[in-house]
Parts: sequence; structure tokens; C-alpha cells
Amino acid sequence: MKILLIGPSSPFRGGIANFNDSLFTAINERHEVSIIGFSLQYPSLLFPGKSQYDKDSLKTTNPSRRLINSINPVSWYLTAREAAKIKPDCIIVHYWMPFFAPALGTIIRVIKREVNTTVIGLLHNINPHERMPASNSLGKYFLNSCHGFITLSSSVSEDLKKSGVDKPVKQIPHPVYNIFGEPVSRQVACDYLKLDPERNYLLFFGIIRQYKGLELLLHSLASEKLNHLNLKLLVAGEFYEKENRYLDMVKDLGLDQKVLFTRSFIPKDDVRHYFAASDLVVLPYLRATQSGITPIAYQYDKPVLVTNVGGLMEVVRNRMTGYVCEKEPDKIAAAIADFYENNRADYFAENIKIEKKKYSWDAMVNGIEELVYRISGITGSG
Repeated sequence: MKILLIGPSSPFRGGIANFNDSLFTAINERHEVSIIGFSLQYPSLLFPGKSQYDKDSLKTTNPSRRLINSINPVSWYLTAREAAKIKPDCIIVHYWMPFFAPALGTIIRVIKREVNTTVIGLLHNINPHERMPASNSLGKYFLNSCHGFITLSSSVSEDLKKSGVDKPVKQIPHPVYNIFGEPVSRQVACDYLKLDPERNYLLFFGIIRQYKGLELLLHSLASEKLNHLNLKLLVAGEFYEKENRYLDMVKDLGLDQKVLFTRSFIPKDDVRHYFAASDLVVLPYLRATQSGITPIAYQYDKPVLVTNVGGLMEVVRNRMTGYVCEKEPDKIAAAIADFYENNRADYFAENIKIEKKKYSWDAMVNGIEELVYRISGITGSG
């Protein structure tokens, strides 16, 4: 089968690019595969971060052709014509926010006029994390261009059902990553990050946006239940909103010596050190569909505390591979205290080693193949 992936990849940074890079590697073991990506992903006016690129990915050998300008319709038609020349049997299009729907929906429609192919939308999200004008109509423009969909959680599957688009769907959980390097010891990681190895570390990893609930975690950290644990919170990521809000909160809660902000994006080569240094990864999200942070934590056998929102709880077995908590500071603090007071790190790690076998990239490719064959039988395409 000849497969074309459309979406961001290295040297762009972030979860979708990481996913696409890993998916390319997995598919490449069985099929002929290529990538068409972005020449311009976000215009600078709409991108709150410092850079859209991962410096460790600039040296990549990823074969992506960077053709799509998200705001230039001329590039959409040129991209579609180049994609049609490949004559793919299947196209997998990453979709995660309505901003990209006009470009991706148009590209797919033009390709389908040129070649007979099966188009699968790989849906990371349908609804945006923050409000966006016309998001429903934009989303439908993209969704209606596809023959079927891969979803990564029941939350996204339910959003798809609510959209009214009735097409074949295959739900496959987010696989565990293997792109961030081999594990290192805690001592090596602490030395690398200049951390005191005698302290206990919680990890909040990724860009800082309101929906990710860092405020909730800071209030949890201020709980008296945790005063005796010599804890420090590593906030490893770049602010995508005003950082003074969080810095003032840390000061007001008396957490000056308990929180360390990197205030920057974490390059791929550094990711493993943050997870190796940490005891427990915390995702105190206020809303979510799924997260790429849990698959990174599982890569390094690290337990995860999640709030019971969206699809986060689907890959965390409560008190087996981590904790599933209510969105309440007291409940989160109680789980953190339980983890340290009952020395659960080794027990959780052994369970994770077993649990993560279910979340393989082979399973993802198997699911894609199954969906393609099912759609081809319905439409006669492919």
C-alpha cells in the first residue's frame, strides 16, 4: 500500500509533529509512505510561543516535503497537485483545530478529483481548546472531505458523533512514544538539570495554557498534607499566556522554594532528563480529549496523575499506573501524599511495564489498515 501522511512533522515542534514522525517510522516498516507538511503552520500573529521549531529536530532526516502554507490558498492547490502525483492508495490527514480546516479540507477535495484514494482523518481533537469563531462549520468542512476517521479517545469519538458526520470510525489509543531517547538514571538526570537528588519531584510537562490546570496543581501543592514531603514541582514548558499570573500565584501561596519554571520549550534531547528526575507526572487538566504527555511518561515507566476529564482516564489505571482524581486541589494533594507515603513508585512502574504493551505503534498501523480495507469495501476506493 502507498500511504501519504499530511500534517506537521520535524522540524516543527509539538505533539502532532512528534506523533507524525513516529507514525511515519511505524508505517515505513510495512508500506511505502511519504509526508507532506507545512511551509508555514501558524502565522506569527497567532502563535504565542517563541519558536515553532524544535532545535533538536533541525538536523532531522525526515523526508517531509514542506508545501502547505496555512493561510495561502494558492499553496493548497499546488500541494494537492503534488500529492496527486504520488498516487497514494491512502491519505492520512492529521486534524487538531478548526484553523486548519480550510487548507486541509480544500487540499483533500482537490486530490480526490485527481486520484482514486481513501482519505482518513486522524482526529487529535475536533473542538478547539479555546473558543474559535465558526469552529463547527469549519470542522465540518474538513470532516466531510474524509472517508473515515481514526480517533485516539472516546472523548473525540463522542465529539465526532455529535458533529453529525456519520462515517466509519476506528478508535485506537495514543501509542507510547519511543523518540525521546534511552532512559537515564535519576542521578544523571538531576546532575544534568542541576537539581538536588535528595528532593522529591513532581512534573508538569508541556506548554502552559489555562485549560491544562496548572493553577489547580499549585493550589494542591500548597496543601498542608504535602508539607512534610520535601516536594518540588518542575514546570517544564513555555508559557502560552501571561506568566505573571502564575508567578504571582506561587508567591501568594508561599511556594517560592517549591516550584521551578523552565519558561521555555523542552527540546527532544532534554525530555528524558525531566521524566527521569521526576517521581510522578501530573496532568491536572480542566478539560481535555487525550494527551501526548502520558505516552511519554509511560515510555520511561513513570506514573501519571490525571483529572477525570475527557479521555485522560482511559489510559491511567487508578492506583495501578497512577491516579485518576476529581478536579479539586484537596483530592489531588491526597493522591500525591498517598504516592509518597506508601512508596508506590516501584509498584506503579512494574504495572506500567505491563500496561504499556497495549499501546504500540504496531497496533496503530494495524488499526489504520483495518479501517482502510473496511472503507475500500464500502466505497470501492483504494
